[in-house]
Amino acid sequence: MNRWETWLRLVLRITGIVALPAIVAVFMPREWMAAIHAWLGLGQFPAGPIVEYLARGLSAFYAMLGGLVLLVSFDVRRHEQVIRYLAVVGLVFGVVIFAIDLLIGLPLFWTVGEGPATVALSAAILILQWRAKAAEPPAGNSR
Repeated sequence: MNRWETWLRLVLRITGIVALPAIVAVFMPREWMAAIHAWLGLGQFPAGPIVEYLARGLSAFYAMLGGLVLLVSFDVRRHEQVIRYLAVVGLVFGVVIFAIDLLIGLPLFWTVGEGPATVALSAAILILQWRAKAAEPPAGNSR
């Protein structure tokens, strides 16, 4: 394993581990969600089943995605295509979510911390994957 592979594995593991705690929000009492919503300066937490469905569903999705990213980090060569797919989709998602955040008027800390951060992380994963692949010895040669 070369140093770029090691960095790629580390970035993927940190990403996965950071996303996993989103599972807490799936089971969090609504009152806690409302308090966090207000604490973030987003106003009163809207009532209605669709709001809770989206909050809990997105949290479950983030946790699931975190688990997948953590899983692929254990064999970055075997899961090369999955990692590349996740990174490319992450680039697109980051741009789209940035535009959405701007359009709906989310606070600056949220807008900058979500879309651009996702783009930067996805680009870093692609670059690390490319560097790791480039550092591999040619087929048939052993180190």
